[in-house]
Amino acid sequence: MNKYEQMSKSNYDKIADNYESTFDGKFTVKFKEELLKIISIPDGGTVLDIACGNGRFLKQLSNLSTLNGPLPLSMFGVDISEKMIVNAKELNPSMSFHVAECDTLPFDDNIIDTITVSASFHHFPDVKKFAIETRRVIKSNGLIYIAEIYLPYIIRVLCNPFLKFSKAGDVKFYSPNEIVSIFENHGFIKDNVVINGTLQIVVLRAK
Repeated sequence: MNKYEQMSKSNYDKIADNYESTFDGKFTVKFKEELLKIISIPDGGTVLDIACGNGRFLKQLSNLSTLNGPLPLSMFGVDISEKMIVNAKELNPSMSFHVAECDTLPFDDNIIDTITVSASFHHFPDVKKFAIETRRVIKSNGLIYIAEIYLPYIIRVLCNPFLKFSKAGDVKFYSPNEIVSIFENHGFIKDNVVINGTLQIVVLRAK
């Protein structure tokens, strides 16, 4: 575990029990809402939420699938924070959660239909390794949805050098084109890009 992961783990362990009322918890609400609007999952599909936090998004997704018809889903979540995983298990006792780093996933090859990442990609210390690992576990034609902070070029240029001073484990803010390029080099193709204010969702399909 490198220094960014250690900082992320420490930060989210501290706020896990009160996450919904923290700045981070409130900030991520919009990301989850926008993901729910566009996500597409096959009937009986397998969903993996990476950096799942307290499991709130998977809970919302499960409720949505119940309302919209019979979609018996197998849902999994991983997070670097043990305390977040404890809370995720309490919120979603029928789902499976694991403490894991984003680029070392405890799953077999080619078993996941849909992967989601909500407001966490800027925490990942090695996004190329992450792309390789997600391609390993996702099925061909599977989709990965990355809901992430969107900042114009000049703002990213000004902000990124200072992220190393963050105590929350922030690493880098990316443009949609940067995210697409990373994944296209590791077995994915661009499916869709949505930009809404300071929010972007990059959707990539496994080849």
